[in-house]
Amino acid sequence: MLAHDRPVTRAWVLHPELKNDQNRRAAEPALAEGLALAAALPDLDVIGGTIVRLPKIQPGKLFGKGKIAELKQVFHDAEIELVLIDGPVTPVQQRNLEKEWGVKLLDRTGLILEIFSDRARTSEGVLQVEMAALSYQRTRLVRAWTHLERQRGGLGFVGGPGETQIEADRRAIDEQLNRLRKQLAKVVKTRELHRASRAKVPFPIVALVGYTNAGKSTLFNRLTGAEVFAKDMLFATLDPTMRKIVLPTGDEIIMSDTVGFISDLPTELVAAFRATLEEVLDADLIVHVRDISHEQTEEQAQDVRAILQSLGVADEAPIIEVWNKTDLLEGDARDAVLTQAARMDDLYAISAVTGEGLDTLLAAIPDKLKDPRSEEKLTLTFAEGRKRAWLFDAGIVTDEVQTETGYDLTVFWTQLQKERFVRL
Repeated sequence: MLAHDRPVTRAWVLHPELKNDQNRRAAEPALAEGLALAAALPDLDVIGGTIVRLPKIQPGKLFGKGKIAELKQVFHDAEIELVLIDGPVTPVQQRNLEKEWGVKLLDRTGLILEIFSDRARTSEGVLQVEMAALSYQRTRLVRAWTHLERQRGGLGFVGGPGETQIEADRRAIDEQLNRLRKQLAKVVKTRELHRASRAKVPFPIVALVGYTNAGKSTLFNRLTGAEVFAKDMLFATLDPTMRKIVLPTGDEIIMSDTVGFISDLPTELVAAFRATLEEVLDADLIVHVRDISHEQTEEQAQDVRAILQSLGVADEAPIIEVWNKTDLLEGDARDAVLTQAARMDDLYAISAVTGEGLDTLLAAIPDKLKDPRSEEKLTLTFAEGRKRAWLFDAGIVTDEVQTETGYDLTVFWTQLQKERFVRL
C-alpha cells in the first residue's frame, strides 16, 4: 500500500501491450485510462506514462533487459518514486523490478485498491475494501523478503521444524479476513433491513449504472438536487446513494447512483463489492449511462454489460441506454449521435451538464416502469395490516371485502410489485 505520510509521490505509468494478445485493449486509450486512474489518487504527482510493446512476457521481470535498463534511466532522470503498471504483475516480477529500478511498484489491481481505500466512506465500503486488500495481499506473500524464509514456533523437541513465517503471515491474514467477514455480515444484515424497508415503499427503483466517469453522479445530482461528489475523475463515486424524485408526470421513483465499472476490475473487488452492485438487482429499471464522447465508448459499454451479466441481471431486465456528454461533441459527430438516438427505442442522447435531452429521458421512464399487469385474489388476516396498507399505498387494490378473519382483496399489479409484496 502507498505511504500517506509524504505529501506527494512522483509516479510514472507503464502500459504493457502484449503483441500476441488478441483481447488487448487499444494501447493509447488504455494508457490514458491508466494515467487517469493514477491521477485519481490525491497524493500522486504523475510525471508521465509509456506504452511498452512486448513480443512476449518475461516470467521473472516482465520486460526484457534492454527495456528495463532504458526505463531505469527514465525513472532516474525524472526522480520517480513509484511505478504503476497498468496490468497484472506477479509477485516475483514486482520484487525483481523494484530491485532493478529502486522504486516502489504497483500493478493495476493494487492501484484500484488504493483508490477504493481512499474513497470508501460507508462502513460497508470500508470493510469491503479492507477485505479486498487483504485477499490481494495474501496472494503476494510469496514476494516476501528474507524474513519470510525464517522458521518460527516450537523448540524442535516435538514434530517438524515449526511454522514458516509465510505460513504465519497467511494465517494472520486469514484470521483478519474472518473477523472482517463477520463484521460485514452484520453490516449486510442492516443493509438488507434497509432494502426491506424500501420494499415497503411502493415507489419503483431506477438504478444508474455505467463505466467509471461516464457522468452518472452528475446526472444523479441534476435530477435529484443531491450533492453527491461528482468530478471528472475515475471512481468519483464508490458508495451507493439513493434519493426519491418526482417525475414531470407526477410519478415518484427512487433513483440509485452506483459505483462505476471498469475493464479488468480486480477479482477481489468484484467479490467485495458484489453487495453494493446488487442494488442493481433490486432495480425496476436500469439506466446505462455512457460517455458517448469517449473514443472507447463501445468497449466500455461491453465491459458494463459483461459485469451486469456476471451479477445475474437477466437479458430481459428493463434497461435503457443514455448517451451522455453530448456537449463534448461537435459537428457531424454530434449530429450523428442525436439522429441515432431519435430513431432508436430505449436510447436517449443527453448532457447531464447542460440539461439537454433530460426532458425526453424523464418522460420515457414512467412508460418503461409500466409492466404488464395481472389481476389476482389475495387473502390477508387482520394481523397483516402492514401488507394491506402497502397494497393501498401502491394503488393496486381494485376490490376489498372484510371477512371474519381478515380481508379478501383483488389486486391489479405488475410482476415486480408482486415480488416486492412477497418480500414484505
